[in-house]
Amino acid sequence: MSLILYNAGIQAYGLGARMAAPFHKKAELWVKGQKNLLEDIGARMKGNKEPVAWFHCASLGEFEQGRPLIEAFKEKYPDFKILLTFFSPSGYEVRKNYAGADYIFYLPLDTASNAKRFIARVRPKVAFFVKYEFWHHFSKELKKRHIPLFSVSTIFRPNQIYFKKGADFYTRILKRFTFFFTQNQESAELLATIDISKATMTGDTRMDRVLHTADNVAPIPLVEAFRQDSPVMVVGSSWPQDMKVLLPFIKKQVGNLKFIIAPHEIKEKELTEMSQQLAGKAVRFSLANPETVGSFDVLLIDNIGMLSALYQYADFAYVGGAFGKGLHNTLEPAVFGPPLFFGPKYQKFQEAIDLVELGAAFPVKSAQELEEMFNKVSSNDKQMAKIREHIKHYIHKQAGATSRILEALETWIPVPTT
Repeated sequence: MSLILYNAGIQAYGLGARMAAPFHKKAELWVKGQKNLLEDIGARMKGNKEPVAWFHCASLGEFEQGRPLIEAFKEKYPDFKILLTFFSPSGYEVRKNYAGADYIFYLPLDTASNAKRFIARVRPKVAFFVKYEFWHHFSKELKKRHIPLFSVSTIFRPNQIYFKKGADFYTRILKRFTFFFTQNQESAELLATIDISKATMTGDTRMDRVLHTADNVAPIPLVEAFRQDSPVMVVGSSWPQDMKVLLPFIKKQVGNLKFIIAPHEIKEKELTEMSQQLAGKAVRFSLANPETVGSFDVLLIDNIGMLSALYQYADFAYVGGAFGKGLHNTLEPAVFGPPLFFGPKYQKFQEAIDLVELGAAFPVKSAQELEEMFNKVSSNDKQMAKIREHIKHYIHKQAGATSRILEALETWIPVPTT
């Protein structure tokens, strides 16, 4: 029965996406990406004679989690071709030209036929699924062909279906994995409760990524001209729900604090509305002049791809998403040391929980709470210094997950001799 329901859910997802495609951009991109996908994969990979390492990421956030391992794996195993797949357009469309992979595709729907055809065309020697990705048919086909399958930066919570009574179908999916490299100890312990011992806590690979980014970040002259000598709050990956809280706060702080706002999605309507509400105070990045940009209080980012570098200018950071479906990446700003603010829905994100417990991040439910918490933190120089110290220690303590995973992989993938 569970398999019937699972298959029905997969088919319903595909049908729903096709029905939504005329009205929803992401659905349209996904449907377009799925068209003739297996034929395209077969044609593009037909002549490949090299071993293939398959990395699968649901979306952009998971890609950033897997990226350090992808790049380190390629360096350690140069004979392998890297295959990267995404389920979501928000990952594929942004990273479809990523130079670190040899092949980049959407992931076909997880049906028995698709899994069989996909694995037959790709012929991976090893597979890595990042964080939450647990597909029945793909995992079954990999197991059938004796292809090692690893879960990377995995994180589990007690309320997930895998740990409930009557969840044998979903537990079997997990038991097909060769090994789990978990983000935290709790996840490894949860796996043990369902008789899965092939797991170890290696930490969050994003720690390695953000440290590398911080060490190699390039200055942005236009932002430096905008900032001048003023303190700056960088607002990253904001949604309309975040802006309802932020706009009253911004209007009160104008003159004391400058703002850089990078929306999660670049939409003309929302950018226009923000510009109107901040009339005369805001300028778009694409329209800004280096000679005059410093006279504005708000810089609106109307492009994708700059956010991680923008955080270098943050004296304070607000991370969006936690008034809606989920908080965005808090480690990207944290590595630069500013106090973090975000909405109330952060409990699914271990790093956010850790940063709140450290007193370095502050969840808020309203504009009033944001103002009160900001005033409390910003007026205390000793607290600001402690926050930077705590964040630095936290990130450096957890760094090294990538190297720990690579070292463990030698059990299954011998290091090539030169």
